[in-house]
Amino acid sequence: MTATTTYDIKKELKPFYGPRNTRWEVVDVPPVRYIGIDGAGDPNTERSYSDAIEALYAVAYTIKFAHKDRDRPFTVGPLEGLWWADDPSAFVKRDKASWKWTMLISQPPWITGADIDAAKRAALAKKKLPAIDSVRVVELAEGPSAQLLHTGSYDDEGPKLAELHDRFLAEHGLDFNGLHHEIYLSDARRTEPAKLKTILRQPVKQAHL
Repeated sequence: MTATTTYDIKKELKPFYGPRNTRWEVVDVPPVRYIGIDGAGDPNTERSYSDAIEALYAVAYTIKFAHKDRDRPFTVGPLEGLWWADDPSAFVKRDKASWKWTMLISQPPWITGADIDAAKRAALAKKKLPAIDSVRVVELAEGPSAQLLHTGSYDDEGPKLAELHDRFLAEHGLDFNGLHHEIYLSDARRTEPAKLKTILRQPVKQAHL
């Protein structure tokens, strides 16, 4: 990549941000640095979720514009989320009130913790969003992960997650090795539910016999 080429994680890490397989396959995901923010509850009804997303994008675009002037332009990555619950079946049942989450936006490799701290200060001064204080650096090294491309409503993910939990892992001698990860390739505000594209990912490891 030359200094004037715009960095886009969807192109740089295409196997992990542009897969076409619609059945579960195992891939080896490289380490990625993110900015992230934590929360809990139904993302459709909790005000804290929308506040978190607003804060996350405010910081992401502040970082982008700061580096545009340094000949290191980049495209802001898609929104991503880590999801979990005390009862893993909550995802298959779509029991959203019990969900916990960390929402993420990936950062290019050259973005440092100091860059992120500076962007938080600048974004907070401009936007006055208290949730910006909760934005933090997240480093993921997921490694082997089951992954597929889901097209359709988020609520239609249940059968695919049930297939992963109930069949795929057992058939391949695998077990969970991290949090359920989703990458949102579509803008839900502008895309009808049936056409939404979401990457579903689950870090895995060899199961102990």
